[in-house]
Amino acid sequence: MKITKLSIIDAAEKIKPFIHKTPVLTNQTINKMTGIEFYFKCENFQKIGAFKIRGGMNATLNLSKEQLAKGIATHSSGNHAQALAYAGKKLGIKAHIVMPKSSPQVKVNAVRGYGANVILCESNQQAREEALQKVVDETGASFIHPYDNDDVITGQATCVKELLEEIPDLDIVITPVGGGGLLSGTCLGAFYFKPGLQVYAGEPEGAADAVLSIKSGKVEKAPYVNTIADGLLTTLSERTLAIIKEHVTDIFLVSDEEIKNALRLVYERMKIIVEPSCVVPFAAALKNAQLFKGKKVGIILSGGNVDLAKLGEWYSEK
Repeated sequence: MKITKLSIIDAAEKIKPFIHKTPVLTNQTINKMTGIEFYFKCENFQKIGAFKIRGGMNATLNLSKEQLAKGIATHSSGNHAQALAYAGKKLGIKAHIVMPKSSPQVKVNAVRGYGANVILCESNQQAREEALQKVVDETGASFIHPYDNDDVITGQATCVKELLEEIPDLDIVITPVGGGGLLSGTCLGAFYFKPGLQVYAGEPEGAADAVLSIKSGKVEKAPYVNTIADGLLTTLSERTLAIIKEHVTDIFLVSDEEIKNALRLVYERMKIIVEPSCVVPFAAALKNAQLFKGKKVGIILSGGNVDLAKLGEWYSEK
């Protein structure tokens, strides 16, 4: 399937009854501090608390009646899990979600709250895939990958489409990057709806696979995985890498300390709840402020499903 401008427009219409049109916020204090005109697309206010509902809902709605009758399945540490659980609930179908035992409890609870069947597994990719395959074999459910799926990527592209409808004169947009679904969707949305719009991404130093993959031209694994940005631990797929490689301007690495500082700034100045993964692009913009000075910069705040109990750990040394 080729993702086109028309398929993104179609996805936006299809998912419209099931999602929020999230607000775009700006903050004069942050703008003055940085010399950058920031516009924050607040997907932390989205249904299920994250942008993932866009892709998950679009992919589910594109299944046949026969496929829907057998249910849907995925493996996810959190937000995509909630997206499919929510889609299952709204459409009255069974959702089977494989989640690693290390998933934040707030996300596991939310998935169960939507009525999904949660299968916990060991916290590694092989365990996730094996548990998922077992579920699919037993139930016949359709596997909807968190990001390596054209319908999912198309759904994620609707986010930047909305942002550009509200702020058409944006110069730059920055997203987080984990598996690359949001970033590749944003790249394609920018390409179709505002050619010339520069797309950047932020990535944690403790999960730095995308930076390496762009350099080598093939999917790489992070040299080590250790970050508070728990939603960005996955690696790119061949599909997302191909799109990102063609369209992204650059990917910036940020440390956990820089993520914490960005998180604190959003909490203190904007008074909204966001999760660490979602401020990674903002942290990247702050770190590279000279590059963005005087520009209109869109930041996709990808989600707000934060475990508030962690705040004490993150800021205990301050």
